Amino acid sequence: MRGSHPDSNCNLVESFEHLALIALGSNLGDSKASLLSAMARLELLSATPVLLSSVWETDPIDCPPGAPRFVNAVAGITPLPDETPESLLKRLQALEREFGRVAKTTHNESRVLDLDLLTFKSETRDTPQLCLPHPRAHLRRFVLEPLAEILPELILPGQSKTVACLLSCVGDQGHLRRLPQF
Repeated sequence: MRGSHPDSNCNLVESFEHLALIALGSNLGDSKASLLSAMARLELLSATPVLLSSVWETDPIDCPPGAPRFVNAVAGITPLPDETPESLLKRLQALEREFGRVAKTTHNESRVLDLDLLTFKSETRDTPQLCLPHPRAHLRRFVLEPLAEILPELILPGQSKTVACLLSCVGDQGHLRRLPQF
């Protein structure tokens, strides 16, 4: 995998305003393997090496009773030339389907792969298909923890605090632990 751990990405960290940030999650099947494979596939959608967080195990939040734990991560990609937020969203949804994701029948149900577009550069959107920045990213520890690992000084569009500060303010949301490195 071409992607790098945060400590070796000083040049990418300085230019985060050119990135699209993607939250990855899975809680069905071999979730860690699915996430790692999806992270590798994101390389095809990026003009530069992908900025990758560690993989984190988390409790399901606002999911149906009995939902298994999730594995989560965040990736930063440099969108390809002529990519738009809408075209990237379509590519991410196609990747989800390749991994076996089916149309949801229940809110926050278990899934093989979930790819949420958190930001696309500094662009904003508010349409039925896409809301940028992601409206709940700043409230979710399972997003903020891996995001703080790779871009702690990032200020998400629409926010006034850094990711590190938002993380320090978010309440307890259950189990969260970094999984051993791949």
